[in-house]
Amino acid sequence: MINFLLKGLFRDRSRSLFPFLIVAAGVMLTVFLHAWLSGALSSMIQSTAHYRTGHVCVMTKAYSEKADQVPNDLALLAIDTLVMSLRQRYTDLFWTPRISFGGLLDIPDEKGETKEQSPVSGIGVNLLSADSPEWKMLNIRPALVRGQLPSQHGELLIAEELARKLHVQPGQKATLITSTMYGSMAYFNFTIAGTVRFGVGPMDRSAIIADLADMQQAMDMQQGAGEIVGFFKDDLYHEERANAIARDFNVANLKPSDKFSPIMGTLRTVSGLADYLDYVGSFSGIILTIFVVAMSIVLWNAGLTGSLRRYGEIGLRLAIGEETGHVYRSMMVESLMIGIAGSMAGTAIGVAIAYYLQVHGFDIGSMMKNSTMMISDVIRAQVEPFTFVIGFLPGILATFLGAAISGIGIYKRQTSQLFKELET
Repeated sequence: MINFLLKGLFRDRSRSLFPFLIVAAGVMLTVFLHAWLSGALSSMIQSTAHYRTGHVCVMTKAYSEKADQVPNDLALLAIDTLVMSLRQRYTDLFWTPRISFGGLLDIPDEKGETKEQSPVSGIGVNLLSADSPEWKMLNIRPALVRGQLPSQHGELLIAEELARKLHVQPGQKATLITSTMYGSMAYFNFTIAGTVRFGVGPMDRSAIIADLADMQQAMDMQQGAGEIVGFFKDDLYHEERANAIARDFNVANLKPSDKFSPIMGTLRTVSGLADYLDYVGSFSGIILTIFVVAMSIVLWNAGLTGSLRRYGEIGLRLAIGEETGHVYRSMMVESLMIGIAGSMAGTAIGVAIAYYLQVHGFDIGSMMKNSTMMISDVIRAQVEPFTFVIGFLPGILATFLGAAISGIGIYKRQTSQLFKELET
């Protein structure tokens, strides 16, 4: 029977081509949008982890309550002991301290007077150690545009866009004006080693990167850091594992009565992306539902049109004694065949388009000029195992529902009218 139905579908394209194209188009869009959303979400998570929070983040309890304000007066102290403890206890992560800070970058003229000034947001990281994970996490070497990488204390990197705004060149002097851990004014002279472009809007507009030891000296934070961030060694955010590590650490170290006791949070909780991640997760389900409903309606109409065209065929099959249920079931099998074929074709096309955008990406920098979101200017799709199967649910379900609804009319045929219809 299946072989007979397949021959009928191949030989009578008028009853299979249109539903096949509809299914293929719908599945293609479903697969592509899923890969695109996965890529955008992955890019946001990766950028947020690399430039802000890590996959997990340790700070003082008081600091965590005001983390958006970067309150370095509430920073961690004696970090060497804490970092060593974290590296020994949680060996599947890299651990590194950071100092986030803000201030003014002052560019002097030949006489030492202020020529240009601009507000900056900076990160103090371990730049002078060859095995520092920051070289990879901040993508520093590929991001270098002009000059060279810092090789000694007193050198910093500045965003290329900021450097052009300040009309500054690598090798020039710059003075950072900020505040110490204790609230007093701080001035620290740097040499601009090079300029960088990260491809992340907020970083490219105002970021500077200095060595952690220099910032500890400048801000009077000896053996101190605002945060100790941890990264999984495969550079992927494993939420369940991160939550387990955070719970284990907090049980052992958090003292509710001590506002300076260390507390660990995950990327989800520290970054403020929890609601967004939930929204994106549910959005994929919404997309699938919309396509299933929309394609079911289209295929229902196609089924009704096909039934009208096949009115005589169905009547003849009923007139020669074929059971109504058998006719209905054969139409359902036809719909499943079309659904499977359309889903396979749509998946292949959708994956091909997604893979192209995974390799080449799509530059949205012009739309992100004033954005404060930590997301790369180049969005790439992400093809993953689920991408190859997600389209089969709407593709097969929609054709099945469409045929089921339109085929109900078979049961309404009156046998007494069949021969009259066949005479016309």
